[in-house]
Amino acid sequence: MAISLDKLMGFTHKAVQVRTERMEVLAGNLANANTPGYKARDINFQDAMRSAQNSRNQNLTRTHENHIKGHMQGSGEVQFRINNQPDTGDGNNVDVQVERNAFLDNGLRYQASVEFLNGKIKGMKKAIGGGQN
Repeated sequence: MAISLDKLMGFTHKAVQVRTERMEVLAGNLANANTPGYKARDINFQDAMRSAQNSRNQNLTRTHENHIKGHMQGSGEVQFRINNQPDTGDGNNVDVQVERNAFLDNGLRYQASVEFLNGKIKGMKKAIGGGQN
């Protein structure tokens, strides 16, 4: 009996991936807080997960065994953030406190997703080991 890791990990794996991408974008915003003309960017987590869910349901059907297996893959789309502070005069719209809070929030949610994934892996290891740990 084959074990599908995709089914085991489910959507949690994709959530960790999107959280990682978002962390990089937010870190970039913080790093460029003093760069003239820099515009803050972000990834909408809900949209990214919705896109991943849609692509997950759109696997291509093979009508012959020699056909290449394929699927559509969506990823989080980086978008510019809507200004919530007036322009500082140099074209930069990064609000450091907003970015810091978003970074911390995303980090906590990332950690929770990793813990959830670890729980699934531990459960699988326990099942493989016959319930003995």
